[in-house]
Amino acid sequence: MDDLFEDDGPETGGNAHEYSVSELSGAVKRVIEGEFGLVRVRGEVGRVSRPASGHLYFDLKDDRSVIAAISWKGQAAKMAVRPEEGMEVIATGRLTTFPGQSKYQLIVEQVEPAGAGALMAMLERRRAALAAEGLFDAARKQPIPFLPQVIGVVTSPSGAVIRDILHRLRDRFPRRVLIWPVAVQGEKCAAEVAAAIRGFNALTPGGAIPRPDLIIVARGGGSLEDLWGFNEEVVVRAAAASAIPLISAVGHETDTTLIDFAADLRAPTPTAAAELAVPVRSDLMALMAEQGARLHRAVLQRGQMRRQRLTDLARALGRPEALVAPARQRLDLVGGQLDPALRGATAARRAGFERLAGKVGPQLLTGFIGAERRHLAQWSARLAPALGLRQERARQRLADWSGRLGPALARAGAEAQRDTARKAATLAGLAARLDAAASGRVQSAAERLAALDRMRLTLGYRETLRRGYAVVRAGAHVVTSRAVAAGAGALEIEFHDGRLPVQPGPGASQPALPQPEIPHPEAPSPKPRKSRSGGSDGGQGSLF
Repeated sequence: MDDLFEDDGPETGGNAHEYSVSELSGAVKRVIEGEFGLVRVRGEVGRVSRPASGHLYFDLKDDRSVIAAISWKGQAAKMAVRPEEGMEVIATGRLTTFPGQSKYQLIVEQVEPAGAGALMAMLERRRAALAAEGLFDAARKQPIPFLPQVIGVVTSPSGAVIRDILHRLRDRFPRRVLIWPVAVQGEKCAAEVAAAIRGFNALTPGGAIPRPDLIIVARGGGSLEDLWGFNEEVVVRAAAASAIPLISAVGHETDTTLIDFAADLRAPTPTAAAELAVPVRSDLMALMAEQGARLHRAVLQRGQMRRQRLTDLARALGRPEALVAPARQRLDLVGGQLDPALRGATAARRAGFERLAGKVGPQLLTGFIGAERRHLAQWSARLAPALGLRQERARQRLADWSGRLGPALARAGAEAQRDTARKAATLAGLAARLDAAASGRVQSAAERLAALDRMRLTLGYRETLRRGYAVVRAGAHVVTSRAVAAGAGALEIEFHDGRLPVQPGPGASQPALPQPEIPHPEAPSPKPRKSRSGGSDGGQGSLF
């Protein structure tokens, strides 16, 4: 460590030694390789890359850190276990630096398995749970349409994947393509992919936006973390529930995600998905031309075979004259016998007619008429008793109905009387209730009127006069103040039992008001005292 910071010359102004970038990188490299000559590192394998050079590049990671690792071609060939993404391994090697990128890395010489990684273990548990629900069953798979009219593609619109798919479709068989742009990695990936699958399924057939006949979910290759959105349960369930056939084309051929198990068909790459979606148009046209040519040749060959067969059969039939001659001879023989046979038949029919004509005469017609007359007489003799019997039965039924009509009328009359009595009683009760209601209403109104009159009297000033008050008037005006009373020539005091004229005296300007006596509640009321005028004080002393 001392030689790392050894000063090669004298200090100039207190400045430290100036290192070049290469010198400093070499010094750091020597320190790291000296301190970590041989190490064993346990971690989960991340991104794995195998370029054409044969070297093996991968990451070792845990929950907090990542170390880049590399295994050269010769070392990778000697490994008993090749690291795969998601594996938990113990890597043995030496730590060094890569000056070209200013980073440190682990040169791995040997890899030992240490169990499945956390992501792979979680992925396997999720796969087993979804498989137990039957989401991956082959019976749920739908056949891919041979030639879909509209293809829906769920992918990123800016990547090379969509260009590869469109290019391959254009080369093979141009079809109408609907692109649903989504994020193919990151937090939004799973939600957007599931929404895109459900969105395509929600389109109405024959609507303004055509409903796809086939869906392709595509993404390029990447690490397990990059492809993790396609392992989410929401994406798997959306793919399994899709009513439209779905092709999964996520990652490269070695990449496997859970959507591959739920899809109706898995494609190793997005380009292969386009190849599985449509046939090659030129191949179809060539096949149709070949099938047309085969059909034409088959028709010609079949016609030729039929023509040859007809010729062979025609040779076995013989000459037409030989076939027709016996029939012509039989016709001549039968034709010679026809005229005598017709004459004989006519004579026989004429003889039979003459025998019958000899039997026909007036007596035959007379006998027929007599038989019909006797038959008519028999029916006439039977007609009169039948009519009488029918009339008798009708008369008897009429009598029965007549006998039943009287009691029925009596019952109907009695029922009508009872109904009338019931309605009369109901009417009488209603009339009584009406009278009682009218009387009650009048009585209630009278009582209310009396109560209102009592209230009127109670609120009137005369009731106030009964409680010991008086009203002083000066002519037609009511006196309400002492000054008005002093200036009046004559006053009139109204009590509850009448009015009393009063003449103000000389000292009316300052009258002496008597103090009222307040009786004790238990003492008897005091006797009324005599007023100055000799009269009895009616509970109110003279104001003057």
